[in-house]
Amino acid sequence: MQPQYSTQNLSASSPLKSPTLFYQWKNYRCAYDFHNPTTATEDSIPLLLIHPIGVGLSRVFWQRFCESWCKTGNSNPIYNPDLLGCGDCEMPAVACYPDDWAAQLQFFLETVVKKPAIVIVQGALLSVALALAKIDRESDSNLIRGLVLAGPPAWAVMNKHSTERQQRIVWNLLDSPLGNAFYRYARRAEFLRSFSIKQLFGDAAKVDSEWLDALQAGAANPDSRHAVYSFLAGFWRQDYSSTIQKFDRPTLIVMGEQASSISQAGKEEKPEERLAQYLANFPNAEGLLMPGRNVLPYESTAEFVAAVAEFVNGSF
Repeated sequence: MQPQYSTQNLSASSPLKSPTLFYQWKNYRCAYDFHNPTTATEDSIPLLLIHPIGVGLSRVFWQRFCESWCKTGNSNPIYNPDLLGCGDCEMPAVACYPDDWAAQLQFFLETVVKKPAIVIVQGALLSVALALAKIDRESDSNLIRGLVLAGPPAWAVMNKHSTERQQRIVWNLLDSPLGNAFYRYARRAEFLRSFSIKQLFGDAAKVDSEWLDALQAGAANPDSRHAVYSFLAGFWRQDYSSTIQKFDRPTLIVMGEQASSISQAGKEEKPEERLAQYLANFPNAEGLLMPGRNVLPYESTAEFVAAVAEFVNGSF
């Protein structure tokens, strides 16, 4: 498959000047960025990034990581796709499950990346990475070399299944005039700033104009609400314990020293306790705590890049 090109950049201020590329999946036009460091070789293992889902979020979340990764002399090329319903992908009015986004990424690996990659995933989108790992294992594709978890959710959330009835009730409530009014409210700068300070960042000063402007730009298209509704409806809330225990590839778990949980199930869990739970359940894992809260690739970019580089260079 030959990618289509656009002159649109990651953002107007991005120093990377990386053009947006496109591919077709299930008749949807999907977008991604590709960053190829000058030190890359044929043997360099690519990185596949999975961005979080939320109001205004898309592959732009990884902008600072991509810039820092390339500037610090790392040789691994980066593939940074938008998930369906986000960023520059098409935004159909459909409910998306982790299996849907995982199928998109499996297709992306097979047709665009075309070689095994290390998957780096932010937050609760670990659910999508695990669905992708399950597809990879069952299809014997062997397209996942390793996994990096950035600020994964409370451990209790990852092995607790919400019922389909509960999920559908929340989806129907959100996909309504009331839900649409909430989305218009939630994309206001004041709400985004407050939520980011209370739930995402350890240092309120790092909730800067770059972050807020990117979120508002990402949420400008009201059709972006459907991906957010899919996340808020909890379609990703399943029991992943079996998939985790079967994932034997090298895994790095990076937790913020101020990591917190929106879910009631993880309110009392301390960061070191959460990290220990993940290390006890992934068969081939290592982990560390670093300054920051729940969005480490953005808030603690240099430290996160250094940790990933050490893991990649030491494990592969």
